[in-house]
Amino acid sequence: MTSTLADVRIIDLPKFEDPRGNLSFIEEEKHIPFKIERTYWIYDVPGGQVRGGHAFKEQQELIVALSGSFDVVVDDGKNINILSLKRSYYGLFVPNYIWRKLENFSTNSLALILSSTAYNEQDYIRDYGSFIKMKK
Repeated sequence: MTSTLADVRIIDLPKFEDPRGNLSFIEEEKHIPFKIERTYWIYDVPGGQVRGGHAFKEQQELIVALSGSFDVVVDDGKNINILSLKRSYYGLFVPNYIWRKLENFSTNSLALILSSTAYNEQDYIRDYGSFIKMKK
């Protein structure tokens, strides 16, 4: 339960520029500090909708805006920061015990999330009040 906003960081991913189109990639335990156990993506988000709104006890994530843009609001229980993702060669590392929500999705945006754990409903902290109590 020691993660703070200082642990949340943008990771520069490799970018190979080419006139035919650019290429970026992610290697587990090299570009990100965990082994990838699950990958999912969020798309077709209607205007004004918010995704996330939870924290995890164990799971760590890397969030990438593959297309379009969106904001990630991160909260460690004491401080809040808003990071805008709009380049596919930047990933946002979000450790466990950080509340996060995704908002401000542009049209046709695509959010890729790489997770350190398989899906486990018991890992979610969905109540903000409970999150604050756990952080104290």
